[in-house]
Amino acid sequence: MNKVEEFEELRPLLFSIAYRILGSVSEAEDAVQETWLRFDGSTTRPTSAKAYLSATVTRISIDVLRSARVRREEYVGPWFPEPLLSDPYQDPARAVELADSVSMAALLLLERLSPLERAVFVLREVFAFGFDEIATAVGRSEAACRQLLVRARRHMEAGRPRFEADRQELATRFFDALKDGDVGALRNLLAADVQFVGDGGGKAPQLAKAVMGAENVARLLGTVFPWLLRIDVSFELHEVNGQPGAVFRERDGKVLQALVLDVLDGQVQAIRAVINPDKLGHLGPVGDAWAVDREVRQARRRPN
Repeated sequence: MNKVEEFEELRPLLFSIAYRILGSVSEAEDAVQETWLRFDGSTTRPTSAKAYLSATVTRISIDVLRSARVRREEYVGPWFPEPLLSDPYQDPARAVELADSVSMAALLLLERLSPLERAVFVLREVFAFGFDEIATAVGRSEAACRQLLVRARRHMEAGRPRFEADRQELATRFFDALKDGDVGALRNLLAADVQFVGDGGGKAPQLAKAVMGAENVARLLGTVFPWLLRIDVSFELHEVNGQPGAVFRERDGKVLQALVLDVLDGQVQAIRAVINPDKLGHLGPVGDAWAVDREVRQARRRPN
């Protein structure tokens, strides 16, 4: 194969590595593009294109993550990863690890790790790279990489839930109840300590703080979402980061938000809404959430 063919064959893997390190679709795509430029500009042909490209995209992603950490510390409100509707890289032998590692909950746990710990964890636990390859990718000795992995595992195992594989039936009931504004049905699907959190980044209407508890969350959902549907907002069910979710669109089809459910023990444990328009552009043209919010408020003030 020529360079272009080699790179295109490995592009899904490179994106998947970069996305798990960065939690950003746009930054992962940029890292993959920069990897191609370095590969194309290299005058020597590596013995293994996979090893070379994986190491390159990892190093680039680590550098991007280090600079992104400053921006995330100054971020307005909760920070969530950019929603990913489908992971381009598939490996039946690693299917469980791939699915688990891309969930919103897992990506948020990865935020607790240092950039090096995160890269080592992703390469070893998700993609099963050898320690010799990881050492080359992150510029540390194999022994240092093993220690980084031990620390990363300790952080991850302390908080990582294992979500159930079969969650679609519950998700369907949840979104049916959401559409109907059925507070009682919603309450029955929610865990007692459920939380609803929005990420608007100060650029879209969002909750002042997380809403906690089944009763409070059910009432909020049952009050707000039916009004969205009345002004012709629609939603399509999607897997989002490997979890049940939906993409909401305004009447002209522009994206408003992505909603993601954490389902465990037959109940919805958390609901995350990604509303920041900067995180939605890869899903299509982005709508004006502020205008939709104003229209809902006006509709609620009108007499029936």
